[in-house]
Amino acid sequence: RRRRRLHGRHGAIIGRTVVPGRQVPLILELPPYRVPLLRGVLRMMVERSWVFLKEAGTVILACTIVLWALLAFPRAEAATVPPTATAAAAAPSEAASKAAALEKSYGGRLGKSLEPALEPLGFDWKIGIGLIGAFAAREVFVSTLGVVYGVGAADDDTSPLRQRIKSETRADGKPTYSALTGLSLMVFFALACQCMSTLAVVRRESRSWRWPAFLFSYMTALAYAASLLVYQGGRLLGFG
Repeated sequence: RRRRRLHGRHGAIIGRTVVPGRQVPLILELPPYRVPLLRGVLRMMVERSWVFLKEAGTVILACTIVLWALLAFPRAEAATVPPTATAAAAAPSEAASKAAALEKSYGGRLGKSLEPALEPLGFDWKIGIGLIGAFAAREVFVSTLGVVYGVGAADDDTSPLRQRIKSETRADGKPTYSALTGLSLMVFFALACQCMSTLAVVRRESRSWRWPAFLFSYMTALAYAASLLVYQGGRLLGFG
């Protein structure tokens, strides 16, 4: 290819100097453009949809099932109500029960195991669970945090979740989260590949697991490094 480009340049120079010839205009043959038929459009839509469901959709379904199992199992045992206590005082709220079950789930345990690695970014195990849930879709992060904090469906009204996050404190009394933590989280989400559908499409197009694994590893490492730089750099500048 390089030799052909070199010969082409030499031919252009010789054609303009030593052996001048008649300039031939560039002619490109374009295909005939017509208004598409409705039958052809519908057939192509059906074919493309079936290919996506058959190849990428199966990967998305498998990842969704794995993610659901991580956040749903093991099932917490039902709390027993003492006979001397009233049911209203003894039974926890539905949101609190979901939060406790999520904390003890495999996903919660995974989030706690990831906490030492996430702590330099300003994250704790609760944000770790949110990151695991957000792998299905970025929008799930807010609702997952709502379940973790026991405020129910945080997508409908985020004010209770914001209040719980603001009131969260460490053992020394300092706030758990700061504006720098939020900025670090935004940088992480901007660069990380937190989308299983994207990885599924890459798997379908490349017909290999190597490229999705490379994409996920590369972008996660890049997001981690950028988030680490933002959070630790902000702390050094006194914004922590």
